[in-house]
Amino acid sequence: MHHDPPEIQKLEEFFATAEKPEIPLMLNPATQINDYEHFLESHFTALKQDPASKVNQPLLWRLQALKLLIESNA
Repeated sequence: MHHDPPEIQKLEEFFATAEKPEIPLMLNPATQINDYEHFLESHFTALKQDPASKVNQPLLWRLQALKLLIESNA
């Protein structure tokens, strides 16, 4: 059975209970989130399919950045 890496699991657990931020949300100057659920779903789907992929590394960074943003606004 395939297990997700712990950091992906922790992020999933965080977003499952985190308060949804106001949309649109500027994650950084280049990334605006207009659809929070879609952003999370698309990132987690790709990461779970291939967690070790270098292509998916920025997805993990964006999720971690979003988590920090939500925590700092909490």
